Amino acid sequence: MVEHRAVDVNGVRLHIAEEGEGPLVVLLHGFPECWYSWRHQFGPLAARGFHVVAPDQRGYGRSERPEAVDAYTILHLVGDVVGLIHALGEERAFVVGHDWGAPVAWHTALLRPDVVRGVAGLSVPPPLRGGSRPLEAMNKLFDGQFYWNYFEKPGVAEAEFERDVRTSLRRFLYAASGDNPANVTPPQPLVPRGGGFLERMPEPETLPSWLTEADVDVFAEEYAANGFTGGLNWYRNLDRNWELTAPWAGATVQPPALYIAGDRDLVTAFPGTPELVENLPRLLPDIREPLILPGCGHWTQQERPDEVNAALLGFLDELL
Repeated sequence: MVEHRAVDVNGVRLHIAEEGEGPLVVLLHGFPECWYSWRHQFGPLAARGFHVVAPDQRGYGRSERPEAVDAYTILHLVGDVVGLIHALGEERAFVVGHDWGAPVAWHTALLRPDVVRGVAGLSVPPPLRGGSRPLEAMNKLFDGQFYWNYFEKPGVAEAEFERDVRTSLRRFLYAASGDNPANVTPPQPLVPRGGGFLERMPEPETLPSWLTEADVDVFAEEYAANGFTGGLNWYRNLDRNWELTAPWAGATVQPPALYIAGDRDLVTAFPGTPELVENLPRLLPDIREPLILPGCGHWTQQERPDEVNAALLGFLDELL
């Protein structure tokens, strides 16, 4: 059974959900999600003999939300993971991340390989530090319409999302899924000039089989506490992260690694992402064969839990 408690880590109080005993597996969610996005992973991993812990990362759900935008840099987020591992009485852990949780997992393995027994990223491949600031680059490439640039404007995206939290999440979760016909060939997530992020996201009459109305209720309730500003502040630090990670330019992720993604995931069509996936063996010298799930959209572990669980368990068992 999943249990909940709070842990003080790196200057913030994090809410964690956990189940099982054994080697520690830390599951890191993305945007706009929370611990609940790993609901299908707790039981299978715990039953195999792992201590499964999924935090609400800083700014999300029931965890604390620092006010300063620059309190959400990648160094803070990696510090939270390392601090959480140690707060749970462990020296090392397996770290798994989806969406924004994936860059946190990859950077934890990059910056602190001594605490990472193995790393898995879902949807987002490991970052290859490019030659320019990400927000600046996307602004030029898409004339300011890429969703990162919409998210970086203080107060704008949160006002849109918080107008009707439940409807926003329902539309977002469906729109980025493999069930949305628009994602057969994943488009670029652009925001119409003068419009909103949700404008091109349809209101589904019925939800796909992997997502129930009760699931949407849980996500909406979790966002009732802190809103969306904390999660959006992660995007507002993209250029700052580029500056802070300069010392690791050209470095590789040394721990054993696994990458899983859907072929209908919008992230896989981002500029530069196909090249990143092709270069995985260079970025991850100890990578396993990537798992690309046909018909799967962005919400990897929710849309295809059985395949994701089988891949994760195979990876973890091998390393043990």
